[in-house]
Amino acid sequence: MGESSVYTQLAELIGAGASKVVPRIFASLVTESEAKVLLASAPPATVAELSQKTGIDAAGIERMVDPLFRKGLLFKSKKPDGTRYYRVRHVLQFHDATAVMQDPPQLMLDLWKEFMRTEWDDTIKMFESVLPRAAVRVIPINTAVEPNSQILAMDDVGKLIDGARTIAVTKCSCRVIDGACGKPLEVCMQLDRAAEYSIERGTGRPLTREQALRMLEQCEADGLVHVAENKQGVGNVICNCCNDCCINWTSIRSGLGKFVAPSRFRAAIQAEDCNGCELCVPRCFFDAMHMVEADTLAAVDQEKCMGCGVCRVVCPTDAISMELVRPQEFIPAH
Repeated sequence: MGESSVYTQLAELIGAGASKVVPRIFASLVTESEAKVLLASAPPATVAELSQKTGIDAAGIERMVDPLFRKGLLFKSKKPDGTRYYRVRHVLQFHDATAVMQDPPQLMLDLWKEFMRTEWDDTIKMFESVLPRAAVRVIPINTAVEPNSQILAMDDVGKLIDGARTIAVTKCSCRVIDGACGKPLEVCMQLDRAAEYSIERGTGRPLTREQALRMLEQCEADGLVHVAENKQGVGNVICNCCNDCCINWTSIRSGLGKFVAPSRFRAAIQAEDCNGCELCVPRCFFDAMHMVEADTLAAVDQEKCMGCGVCRVVCPTDAISMELVRPQEFIPAH
C-alpha cells in the first residue's frame, strides 16, 4: 500500500476525503505502519486482533498504541476481554485531539492552519448538511442572567461544573493552532470521561470546582464566550472561545449558523440607564451590538444576538440585561 493511499484512506474515513491537507496532517504524525493500525482499529480491536488484521506482530502493536493514544489518534475502551482501541472518528475530533497533544510538531500545526484557511468553510457546510440539530450551544455568563429567570443546568456553567465528578483543563485547540488574538490558552474544560481521558493522556491537568469557577470568571473578563455540547446533562466539554481563532463561529458568519445554537437568552438595553459609552460594541462576536440616536444609545440586533452576555460584563451602568426568550430545554439551530 503506497504512502499517499493509506493517508488518503484515513482522511476519507473521518469525513475529509476531498481534503488535500488532511492526508498530509496524518502523514506528519504517523508512519505507514501506524496508519495501517489506525485503519484496522474500526470496529474497536484488541492488540491481538490488530496484529491479526495488519500482519504486525503483537509486540510491535504494543509499542504503537500508546504513542498513537497520546497523539489523539487512538482511543481506549476497556472491556472484560481486554482493552480495545479505536481510531479518531471525524475531522473535528481529529482537529481537537491532535492540536493539544504534548509537544505538537510545528508542521502539523502549520498544516492545520492551512486547512482552516482553505478548507474549513466547505467542511463545516458539509457537517451542517447532515446535523439533526446544532452540535454545540452558547451558555450565558452567570452574572448576566436575571435572578427570576428559569435557570436550567444547561444555562449555567456553575451547575455544569457542580454536576461533574472530574474536571480538567486543556489548551484551546483553536488557539494552539492560530493564537493570533493573544487570549488565554489553557482554559478549555473537560468534564468526567473527557477529563479522565485528557489527564491520562497528559494533555489536561485536574481542577477543583473552585479553580474551575475562578477560571471561568477570568474567561468572562477576557471576553471569551462559553460553549458546550448541545445535549441534555453535563456533557463533556466547556470551551471558552475567542472571536477570531475559534472554529465555532464560521457557520454564523457564512449565514448558515446551524453548527452552534444560541443560548435561551437575548441581550436587552434599558435606554434610561445607557450612557452611550460604546464598551459593549467591540465585545460582541456577532455584530449584534450597535449605536443608535447619533451614537448616544446602544441597541441590540435580536436576530444576531447569541445570548452569551459578554456585553454585560463591561457595562458600567448595568444597562444590559438578559431576557429569557426560549423556554424549551433543547435549543434548535439558530
